Amino acid sequence: MDVGGSVRIFSIAAVVVHILGVVNAAHAVMNVRSSRGAVAWSISLLTFPWLAIPLYWVLGRNRFYGYAETLHAAYVEHNTLAQQVYQEALEYKTELPKEFASLQQLANSLTTIPFTTGNYFELLIDGKETFKAMLSAIQTAADYILLQTYTLDDDEIGNEFCKALIQKAKEGVRVHLLYDGIGTRGLARSYLRSLRQAGVKVKTFKSTKGRGNRWQINFRNHRKILIVDGAIGFVGGLNIADEYLGYRPPLSPWRDTHLRVQGTAVKSLQGSFLGDWFWATRKLPQVQWNIDPKPGFDQTALVFPTGPADHVPACSLFFVNAINQAKHRLWIASPYLVPDDSIATALKLAAIRGVDVRILLPNRPDHFMVYFCAFSYYNEMQTAGVKIYRYQPGFMHQKVILIDDAIAGVGTVNLDNRSLHLNFEVMVFVLHDAFVRSVEKMLQDDLELCHLVESGDYQKRSFGFRLVARITRLFAPIL
Repeated sequence: MDVGGSVRIFSIAAVVVHILGVVNAAHAVMNVRSSRGAVAWSISLLTFPWLAIPLYWVLGRNRFYGYAETLHAAYVEHNTLAQQVYQEALEYKTELPKEFASLQQLANSLTTIPFTTGNYFELLIDGKETFKAMLSAIQTAADYILLQTYTLDDDEIGNEFCKALIQKAKEGVRVHLLYDGIGTRGLARSYLRSLRQAGVKVKTFKSTKGRGNRWQINFRNHRKILIVDGAIGFVGGLNIADEYLGYRPPLSPWRDTHLRVQGTAVKSLQGSFLGDWFWATRKLPQVQWNIDPKPGFDQTALVFPTGPADHVPACSLFFVNAINQAKHRLWIASPYLVPDDSIATALKLAAIRGVDVRILLPNRPDHFMVYFCAFSYYNEMQTAGVKIYRYQPGFMHQKVILIDDAIAGVGTVNLDNRSLHLNFEVMVFVLHDAFVRSVEKMLQDDLELCHLVESGDYQKRSFGFRLVARITRLFAPIL
């Protein structure tokens, strides 16, 4: 081909790419959630279409298509099952005190399972205690096990779980294992083969499933759930890997929080698992829905699954409302501080109106971009009166919120845009004096190991450090 022909082909390709850039820029203006994000994407797509178009196809969407429609089809197909779930839960529906009426009303609008009583929660602190409780529960299984995790490793604790699941499958217990395809990438085929050969049903939650999601590797299923016989459940921050036991320096010791659940909330967690399982398999396993709360199961709770398939940003909306409920105390423990604008504004307003707002963050990074990005929020938060604490030993990975003396939440939601908008997550919010006090005591112990960040600390950093922090903040919508 002569030079002229090559030039013509390149020119045609350039025109096509720039036209695609214009089309995608228009799509960004119409669909991207925030105005700043729409401006950033549209300028990039118009100016650097060769680079921006593939990035936009992969990272530019915050709506996960097909999931909600698939679950609706499941409810239609399994109508009796769906009715059974809701009827059992509604028998234990409870009304919150008047001061939380707006929170309850919002919850009723955003989720199908309401606040219920008939629950009992046990706080599990760190990996050793959590994994011991989970493995003990698995050993008691007589009918079925549902296990969902974001990360599953072929290491010491991963193999303990593998052996436990294989043993129960050989005993005739139905075992279902679901893991995120990106969070657990690279898991050895031999590990999965041994599970499947023993009869364990192993499936991957694929965010790229469906024609509209082909390029969408930006979504994750971040939920961690274990259900045993529909009677015992677990949920919280711990994945199944040795690092959660603190075996991998420099992030050891690892600080995390999980919940052991009994009562009506187990059924709500089970419903969340089944929705994800149906997305992955288009099948529903037979499970138990009967609720048989024991004496002393008197704790009120809301199981709140959220994700990018929600018709509105449910996670962000609920957290804003919860923050606005705080009258004298709001303590949040999170490994990351990359809030969206609404959460950041709510935190600052809470501090300005006199609420004791404390945010506990790790002092050591596991992901450098989100670590640096958190520093860019220091000035605006501290100016409003928000206190930021850095947990000194190891890495703090827990996701906990404490509101006054009334509500404590434990689950999988980080204080970042990814959890608020891009991940499938689940939180449990508990209203019970004894449980709230146990969370308060736990966080007080953590605060003893924290360093209070001084006002002006960010400005004292080098120009290069502050520049990196500001640059990483440009990527906040996808961090």
